[in-house]
Amino acid sequence: MNALLARLRWSIPLGAILALVLGGSLFTLQQAFAAPSAVQLNKLSSDPYTNSSSQHKTEVEPDTYSFGATIVTAFQAGRFSSGGGGSSNIGWATSSDQGNTWQHGFLAGTTVYAGGTYDRVSDPAVAYDAAHQVWLISSLGISNTHGNDVLVSRSINGGLTWSKPVVVAAGGSNDSFDKEWIVCDETASSPFYGHCYVEWDNTNLNGRILMSTSSNGGTAWGSPQSPQQQSFSALGGQSLVQPGGTVIVPIYGTDLSTNIDHIYAYTSTNGGTSWNNPVVVSIVTFHVQQATYRGGSLPSAEIDQAGKVYVVWADCRFETNCSAGDIVMSTSTDGVNWAAVQRIPIDAVGSGVDHFTAGIAVDKNTSGSQAHLALAFYYFANTNCTNSTCKLYAGFVSSVNGGASWSPNVPLAGPMKLAWLANTTSGYMIGDYISSSIVGSQAFPGIPVAFVPQKGKLQEFMYTAAMNVVGGSIKVGRERVVVMAGVQKRKRVILTAN
Repeated sequence: MNALLARLRWSIPLGAILALVLGGSLFTLQQAFAAPSAVQLNKLSSDPYTNSSSQHKTEVEPDTYSFGATIVTAFQAGRFSSGGGGSSNIGWATSSDQGNTWQHGFLAGTTVYAGGTYDRVSDPAVAYDAAHQVWLISSLGISNTHGNDVLVSRSINGGLTWSKPVVVAAGGSNDSFDKEWIVCDETASSPFYGHCYVEWDNTNLNGRILMSTSSNGGTAWGSPQSPQQQSFSALGGQSLVQPGGTVIVPIYGTDLSTNIDHIYAYTSTNGGTSWNNPVVVSIVTFHVQQATYRGGSLPSAEIDQAGKVYVVWADCRFETNCSAGDIVMSTSTDGVNWAAVQRIPIDAVGSGVDHFTAGIAVDKNTSGSQAHLALAFYYFANTNCTNSTCKLYAGFVSSVNGGASWSPNVPLAGPMKLAWLANTTSGYMIGDYISSSIVGSQAFPGIPVAFVPQKGKLQEFMYTAAMNVVGGSIKVGRERVVVMAGVQKRKRVILTAN
């Protein structure tokens, strides 16, 4: 493991010229990336694996978390194209100095390619337990012979080396665990300071929500608990903890009776001993893409210093005939009552730009009307594109007034062809989710970026950029909702794919 610890800062000044051959044409790096020269992407990692069953070189689906001056990101490396999803291993990258320099490596004891027993591993998420001073990465261990297991790897030296994983929950032959997530109560005054919570769902039980709690730094975990009443198939929860110890979990789900998609949320006020029944945050409407792009609308959620929760997802309710996706947001101070959904004004309504796969960050030293927000996302410049014509970009916007107004879009990467991305049975992917974190006055989005394949191998690597959170004057409007739920819905391609 230590041999994989290489201090690096692979930086790409986007104004540099690099020749790339694509279909007989000569491309410069500026043509491969539509980003201003002021944006510098830092390469965090590269897939080192060579097993023939995975797609190399690919890195996808990052989560990030920050505490103090430290940022840790985790992601899949060596994505499988079929047979249950997952990857050869989970990669990580850690900065201990506010994103100036990074170290990276790969988890130990996970898959057979990393000294473990699992055939694949998937869905990484990152948390920090301040009470026990331990960093945690949760993941999903996938076996070809038994059910998936929920795992947690621990680091007691600031995210620079990681233990072999602890099993949070072992899946049986009749279980199909998916999309686990981890969070810890890091507020010293909270009655549940040092409690960590892992959430996941069991697809074979109609997407049943499961929660497990640890109070000893992630070395042991309690028996799974569930809300008593759940009328939907759940996927992709992102747990958060308020300063007073209340846990709030926004989650995506499909009503089992009506088949209508919603964002839901549920809470615990007793340190995970029990979980309250979910409430509806909002109905969700999806734009149907012509291209076979995987994912796009699992919720991304963060919390401010006062405990206000911000949830974003992709939604087409503001676009005539659901013609494109916007990134929308709802907020709550208690996890029960939620504000009306607002469209984040990245592009004008009717622009034809299709937005999806968003990762929000909130500065935990700010709150309310002065909360600093950062949002990374992907988009197609023209929604009416196909697998061969779609141009994929990553973008960034920020707000310094709690989301009342936003900065203009700063393109981070693109255009990328879909054929440059890892492929799955559900479509091309950069991840079912992405993530951003704020340290100081800068945001660090974790974004997969793809280049022209070389020598028969993909070139999809993990990057970040130090982005100033300065906000802007583009105000959130009062656009009229023009699409009702169920008129058009995105193909559900991520429910059981890991």
